Amino acid sequence: MNKDEELIHEKITVPDEKPRTSRPRLLNLLSEDLTAYNATVINGRAGTGKTMLAADFARCATRPVCWYKVDAADGELEVFCRYLAATLSLQRPSIDSARLLDLTESVESDRAELLAEAFVFELGESASEPLLLVIEDLHLVYDADWVVPFFHRLLPLLPDDVHVVITCRSLPPAPLWRLRSKQMLRVMGETELSFTLEEVERLFETYGLSKEHARVALRETNGRASAIANFAATPGVAGRAIADNFLSAKPLRMLSLLQEAN
Repeated sequence: MNKDEELIHEKITVPDEKPRTSRPRLLNLLSEDLTAYNATVINGRAGTGKTMLAADFARCATRPVCWYKVDAADGELEVFCRYLAATLSLQRPSIDSARLLDLTESVESDRAELLAEAFVFELGESASEPLLLVIEDLHLVYDADWVVPFFHRLLPLLPDDVHVVITCRSLPPAPLWRLRSKQMLRVMGETELSFTLEEVERLFETYGLSKEHARVALRETNGRASAIANFAATPGVAGRAIADNFLSAKPLRMLSLLQEAN
């Protein structure tokens, strides 16, 4: 990859897909993180709603946003640097991308740390409005030998006006997530990502489904985002679940369900 034209621009663009309903509980937590921490890790397995939440937060953010969707091929430091510099340059045009890329050609063992310091310098020199940087699916390059030294150097040195959100399917290597003990990093895990009853009810209301549908769905899915969405959007699923729940209920519970239905 030698030319800007060869960049896949979708990788540095906030996804178009929007959630059917926003989740103020989580958006508020992320907003609080902007000033309380240097970075936030949104960690959860596939289907837990990481990308949808991060994209919704990016659209709601009161500051310019840089987005970077990592792929497995970005494990090469030069490729990663090119995309990171490209997305940052969209909001901070004065960033010297050529200088940053030159550092990736170094054969020195500490080039990752030097590159991280160079990014911090460029961000500080180009400071204007506060910035939000979202790095999606960082777990795809965890095996790269530069990941730990790069981020271990970058995150603590970030300017006060820059916050990084990282989404991943597993926690970053230990030296990184341990930064949370120094109040530099917050981890939002699957427990927080799980839908609450109130959130399920609000989502189901958009489909014309009842609170009883929401309660059954929450019990059947444990609040997993993709399962909740599939439950609500697939015709017949909610109705069958209510019927199964009704048939398996004890007499007093059946009476309660009938009263709620009426």
